[in-house]
Amino acid sequence: MKPIYVEVSIEADIEEIWNATQVPELHEQWDLRFSSITYLPKNKNEPQCFTYSRSVFPFLTVEGWGKSVGTHHKENGIRSSSLHFGTDQFFSPIREGRGYWKYEPQEKDVTFLTQYDYNVNFGKTGKIIDRLLFRPLIGWATALSFDVLKRWLEKGEVPRSQYLRFFSTYAIMLVFSIIWFYQGLVPKVIAMHPAEREMIGNAFALSENGLTTAVLIIGWLEIGFGLLWLCLPNKRPLFLLQLLLFPALTLAAVFTVPSTALHPFNPVTFNFTLIALSAIGWFMSKDVPSAKSCKRERR
Repeated sequence: MKPIYVEVSIEADIEEIWNATQVPELHEQWDLRFSSITYLPKNKNEPQCFTYSRSVFPFLTVEGWGKSVGTHHKENGIRSSSLHFGTDQFFSPIREGRGYWKYEPQEKDVTFLTQYDYNVNFGKTGKIIDRLLFRPLIGWATALSFDVLKRWLEKGEVPRSQYLRFFSTYAIMLVFSIIWFYQGLVPKVIAMHPAEREMIGNAFALSENGLTTAVLIIGWLEIGFGLLWLCLPNKRPLFLLQLLLFPALTLAAVFTVPSTALHPFNPVTFNFTLIALSAIGWFMSKDVPSAKSCKRERR
């Protein structure tokens, strides 16, 4: 399999980039792959040894070791840092690996790149899991981390704030995807609920068969909109659309079946919550970090 490769251009001083990636207290702030990095005491001219950890779940933490050697080529300004890493924990997907970071000064920015590869645990099963799941995931995490670093050094926004906006945006996105998918599939397509038929029947003059067809069409449209939340790269237009759509749906529900406004967890209170969540999502989704900002193939 191909090694993982990520490249990004950062408009910052090379010394600033070097420190942000080589000082453990700074490195662990932006790199999604590590929860903590601790340098161990070393003698001069020896590789820098360190330990690292990554909290996966509240009760599961992967811990490992590493060795790093940094070099500086004065003749062209390029710097590089080679890395040897691994873990002795049997449940870790990675057993042992090697890679490097490279810093290439350009006219107006610095090209910061990495390439690394590793061996996996669990034999053939581990290789299949790595190919289908873990390698794409850790490659994505590396690229996302590089974009967070870029935004930190260029715009001054700390990584913690960037990750808060990123994961909040996608958590809200997932909530809306589930809501639309469920509302389309269960009450309409599967159950053909009488309340759904009543609201649509009061809004449109339809025959019994036409009413059934209309409920199914609306249900499948809602399912499609739920899937669209997962597929569309830019979520902001969807948040904006919902800010217009939910008030209209609320008014339609109240005018077609006024008694629904008196029910517990009725469309008025439910849609008001969704309007507020859409507004939060729209504001938070502006300029979020993205793994797609980085190059994933070697030039």
